[in-house]
Amino acid sequence: MTSLTVLGVTRSFGPVPVLRGVDLHVPERTVTAVLGPSGCGKTTLLRLIAGFDDPDAGTIRFGAETVYGEGRSRPPQHRRVGYVPQEGALFPHLSVAGNVAFGLSRKDRTAARVAELLELVGLERALADRQPHQLSGGQQQRVALARALAPRPAIVLLDEPFSSLDAALRESTRRAVGAALVAAGTTAVLVTHDQAEALSLADQVAVMRAGRLVQLDSPEEVYRSPSDAGVARFIGEAVLLPAHVRSGRAACALGSLPVRAGSSPDGPASILLRPEQILLGAGDRGAGVEAKVRDVSYFGHDAAVRLELVGGPEVLARVAGHALPVPGATVRLTVSGEALAYPEA
Repeated sequence: MTSLTVLGVTRSFGPVPVLRGVDLHVPERTVTAVLGPSGCGKTTLLRLIAGFDDPDAGTIRFGAETVYGEGRSRPPQHRRVGYVPQEGALFPHLSVAGNVAFGLSRKDRTAARVAELLELVGLERALADRQPHQLSGGQQQRVALARALAPRPAIVLLDEPFSSLDAALRESTRRAVGAALVAAGTTAVLVTHDQAEALSLADQVAVMRAGRLVQLDSPEEVYRSPSDAGVARFIGEAVLLPAHVRSGRAACALGSLPVRAGSSPDGPASILLRPEQILLGAGDRGAGVEAKVRDVSYFGHDAAVRLELVGGPEVLARVAGHALPVPGATVRLTVSGEALAYPEA
């Protein structure tokens, strides 16, 4: 396995810039999720790493080897890249075993190697003789991963591999794929627009916006300490309120809140809270800020509660699924933990 380094990569299609000087380092034996909205350039970046297209400028290295830059462009078939596309793209005329063994040399194309790979991705050996149309969508994606891992690639690239699956299949397939990547000790790059997928699968998350990489950090840091308000809104749900910071506290519509050290100098700012930090209490107990429940979106395990502050803005809170307030009720809001503050531009 090897690390991946992308330095100053740019790519335009005609007059439209798609990538604007992207720098990315993926340590060996780790999974990096490239996360961003449609059109931000993440799939283009994956294609450049694979060698399906060349950058306009920049360098791409696999370990110490330069695969693009310094006057050379190594063709994709010589980059030792495993690629898993959105729909799996299994060969319909080949069995599961035939698909898995497709990229192997004649010497390595054995039943034992196929069985080993199926076990690695959490599939039964009995599936080896089935045709792709006899598999569920999740099973097809696992076979596609086994095929990508079969020749022991330097790097595995996954392009929105779970987007076509329903919710239940997506979760179980995500777990199986994550376990297989860890077991194989591979270096992997996953492109996704799904925040839960990125946060749960990756060792680090690269957030892209308008062709630029705007934050590269651990999943915990990207969620807890987004680099700006735009990242905060994109990663999970965010409550952003105008505030004035002074001596480590922010005066805002939710009262005077402690601010994370070093996040903002004194003065006008926007503060970030996550909905789970906003706690609901009975409306007649006096503590906190009064608010009215506008509506409740119930998800079973939890619920999102939209609240209107008296004389102030709306905020969103997340509560346990067994503790639902009634729309129209008056409650009092308190805040758990610190706010993250962004200086006013």
